[in-house]
Amino acid sequence: MPSKQREIRKARSGHINRKLRGLLALFFFFISGILPCNGAELVMFESSACVWCEAWDEEVGQIYPKTDEAKILPLRKVDIDDPLPPSLQWVKGVVFTPTFIVVEDNKEVGRIVGYSGEAFFWGFLSKLANQVSKNPQPR
Repeated sequence: MPSKQREIRKARSGHINRKLRGLLALFFFFISGILPCNGAELVMFESSACVWCEAWDEEVGQIYPKTDEAKILPLRKVDIDDPLPPSLQWVKGVVFTPTFIVVEDNKEVGRIVGYSGEAFFWGFLSKLANQVSKNPQPR
């Protein structure tokens, strides 16, 4: 009988360990998708009533995650009408949408105010991305 109980405990602990490992893997996968590894990101301030935000979403937003820029500057969208997230409390002067702010280590590298087409956006973003450290930094 004691060996049967040991087998049951061992089976249960293996099941719990597999579940725990799975949960930890999901947690780290989720976090890795949220936190840019180099401490940099592109924050887009938008509004549901903004036609230029919609244009950006259609022309750039769909392909942005697949670009080299997205590897350096993962996109985070913030609704201008919502309270600022705690990590962006220091951001000031966002009045117009869309406004794109390149952030590195909780400091503004630069911003693009407005959207008047893909060429305009990619040109300015390229200049800002070149000002960002490309070396991953531990968080």
